[in-house]
Amino acid sequence: MNTYIPMEKPVSGMNSIFTVDFHTHVFPDTLAERAIKTLSKNLKGLYTPVSDGTIQGLLKNMKTWGINLSVALPVITNPEHFKTVNEFAAAQNQLVPEIEFFGGLHPADNKWKENINFIVSLGLKGIKLHPEYQNFKPADKLLFPMYDYALSKGLIIVFHAGFDPGAKPPYKSNPEQFAEIADAMKGGIIVAAHLGGNMQWDEVEKHLAGKNIYMDTSTGFKFYGKERFLRIVKKHGAGKILFASDSPWGNANFEKQNLLSLAETKETDTDFLSEDEIKCIAGMNAARILKIKI
Repeated sequence: MNTYIPMEKPVSGMNSIFTVDFHTHVFPDTLAERAIKTLSKNLKGLYTPVSDGTIQGLLKNMKTWGINLSVALPVITNPEHFKTVNEFAAAQNQLVPEIEFFGGLHPADNKWKENINFIVSLGLKGIKLHPEYQNFKPADKLLFPMYDYALSKGLIIVFHAGFDPGAKPPYKSNPEQFAEIADAMKGGIIVAAHLGGNMQWDEVEKHLAGKNIYMDTSTGFKFYGKERFLRIVKKHGAGKILFASDSPWGNANFEKQNLLSLAETKETDTDFLSEDEIKCIAGMNAARILKIKI
C-alpha cells in the first residue's frame, strides 16, 4: 500500500464531500492476481498498486477513504473478448451498486455498430478506449463515425491520454488529437483521462483546455502539481473536470486530500478553487453526466 502524505491539510468539514472516482480498474477474482503482477511489471515500478485489483479490494478502499461511487473502466485488448468483458460489466452493475461498470470496445472490430448497440442493450453508460493497448491513433478520421455513433446512443467515451509507462514513445495520443475530436463531434460526453494528456500538460494548456471535452484527474497531483492543475482548471472550467485516481495505480485518498487542500481559506494567499468548484470536480460533474441522483 502506498503511504502518501497530502501536500496540505484539507479544509475542515469537507472530507465528507460527495466524491466519485471516475477512473478505476478491477478484474475478476480469478484474474486479478495475475493481472496486477503483469501490469505492475509493464508499468516498470512507476505506480505501486493500492489494492489487489479485485472488486472487494476497491470497495474496501472506497469505504476507508470516503469515495461514494467509482467508475470501473475495462480495456479490451483482443476483439474476441468483447462479449465476455461487457457481459461481466453488466452483471456487476446489478450486484455492486457502489461501482458503475463501463463497457469496452476495440477500434479494430469492424462490427462496431452492432457492438455499440449491444453495449447499449446491456445498460452500460460508457466505453473505455486505450490508444496504446489497442494500437490506434484517436484522431484517425476512419474512427470518427464510430465515435459519433457511440455518442449518439448516449454512451460516454473515455480515452486514455498521453504517456503510458508500458508503451514506447512516440505515444499514439496527444492533446492536439483530442482537441480535433472535440471540435469534430456533434455532441455527447468525451473524457480525456490523465488531465487531458499524461505528461503532456504543457500541450494540454496550449491546445486542449477550453475545448468541449471533459478531463479526469487520474495520474495525480504528485505528477502535474497544484499550480499546473489550477491553471488548467481555470482555463478549462471546473464544470468539465472529473475527480479520478486510476486505482489500483493511484491512491484516491491522496488525490482527494490534495483536491480539498485547494479550497479557499482565511489563510489563502494563492490561487484557489471555490467550494462549489471543488464539489463539481469531486462528484457533482460525474453525477450529472452519469445521470444519477444523490
